[in-house]
Amino acid sequence: MIKGLIFDLDGVITDTAEYHYLAWKSLAKKLGIEMDREFNEQLKGISRMESLDLILKHGNKENDYTEEEKQELATQKNEEYQHYIEEITHNDLLPGIETLLKEAKEKGIGMALASASKNGPKIIRQLEIDELFDGTVVDPASLSAGKPDPEIFIKGAEVLGLKPEECVGLEDAEAGVESINAAGMFSVGVGSEAAMHKADYIVKDTKELTLDKILEAAEK
Repeated sequence: MIKGLIFDLDGVITDTAEYHYLAWKSLAKKLGIEMDREFNEQLKGISRMESLDLILKHGNKENDYTEEEKQELATQKNEEYQHYIEEITHNDLLPGIETLLKEAKEKGIGMALASASKNGPKIIRQLEIDELFDGTVVDPASLSAGKPDPEIFIKGAEVLGLKPEECVGLEDAEAGVESINAAGMFSVGVGSEAAMHKADYIVKDTKELTLDKILEAAEK
């Protein structure tokens, strides 16, 4: 019996990927590192510090900065990203998501946010859906490992007071799907068949996410 839905944020509820890309590209340029959209695909679904490490490695500068300096660089990126996300409104919810969230709420299904982004609570407030989550947001600062480690989805189940097998995880990144599967949950992947091939249930985009179909697939 499925009692909870655990959502990734970016690419599932809203799409701030472009803002992340612009902020990382700006920082990389200041460091003399060129990055394009193809390289940016590697940064999806992972933490800020992991992203920074990949960018520095990409530019052969992984040994040029102390941990303290890297924290400052990550802060600079986040400040630019924060500037972009000030513009997010309710209209930036991805198609079909509001209906899915409201139907789940009506049926008494718990919902939690499992995003690597520390800006998750701010973004769901700006999207005007924070009341649907009732504060059930996993704090990325409490995690010891990032996706594809299952910890973030296991904690998502914990904040809902549920067992992992009672939950469905929804993701748009391959590392995220691996995280859901490793947590022992039913995985829903949003994206292409090729990218989401490890998911238990795949939809091309969020418009195809309907509660009845998700529950039917998960409870087979």
